[in-house]
Amino acid sequence: MTGQPPTGQPSTGQPPTAALRPRLAAAPISWGVCEVPGWGHQLSADRVLAEMAGLGLTATEFGPDGFLPADPAERAATLRSYGLAAVGGFVPVVLHEPDHDPVPAVRTALRALAGCGAGTLVLAAATGRDGYDDRPALDAAGWRTLLANLAAIVALAAAEGVTATLHPHIGTMVERAEEVQRVLDGGDAPLCLDTGHLLAGGTDPVDLARRAAGRIAHVHLKDVDAEAAARIRSGEVGYAKAVAAGLYRPLGQGDVDIAALVPALERAGYRGWYVMEQDTVLTGAPAPGTGPAADVRASLDFLLALEPERTPAG
Repeated sequence: MTGQPPTGQPSTGQPPTAALRPRLAAAPISWGVCEVPGWGHQLSADRVLAEMAGLGLTATEFGPDGFLPADPAERAATLRSYGLAAVGGFVPVVLHEPDHDPVPAVRTALRALAGCGAGTLVLAAATGRDGYDDRPALDAAGWRTLLANLAAIVALAAAEGVTATLHPHIGTMVERAEEVQRVLDGGDAPLCLDTGHLLAGGTDPVDLARRAAGRIAHVHLKDVDAEAAARIRSGEVGYAKAVAAGLYRPLGQGDVDIAALVPALERAGYRGWYVMEQDTVLTGAPAPGTGPAADVRASLDFLLALEPERTPAG
């Protein structure tokens, strides 16, 4: 079992949902497991992985350092014991500071990915600060450094058989629509299309999927309360507080047009993973099968019930 998207799916003439089930993956952040200090109650890996498997999911991203065993072989064995493959890992790294070398941290992440057969490195352009509630301004020199480091990491990962993607993310150096566009214009790095973070940062994820489909190499699916997202953009509320208050919703219950986005990507030839990822903050351990597990089940049901619109031939 590997974390590569299943191959052999027809690229034309097939309902998108028929090819989705084996390409749906989970993420520990949907269970409130997060790298941010003080984020909330952290569930055990045993519980999270068991609930993923109980939902019929067969793949997951790693989650933060410390969630899974550090040794790649032990990590892979842990996931296999729950019938799960490793899709990839979210790795926030500082890319914009000229005197900081992000490569050592990336090499460590690549070793973990290779040891588990995972094919996707999900990079975030970290600020160097804890959390995602504030960020510094980035000047022209910072942008040059960020784009150069990003290009170097993409090449380094490719040499190891891994696809490095840049994840626009609230509270990082690539958050707003103009910053996403600057990454698109400043190189050829693949993107992780995260529907929630894009919308919260002011980018229409469906529009991005249509106009930059060739750059999309990985997808995080979230649904969002658009009014709450607007309060983040205006600075009225911080990211963590907004998440705790219900910024993210199960798929189909918010303001992202997931039902349009998935067929648009499929028609454009996307055959990668769809990672269901609704960030949440827990105040305690919910009863089994409730809370995060129920929300992920609702998202899974929504995806598998999408109208089977056929992709155009040719």
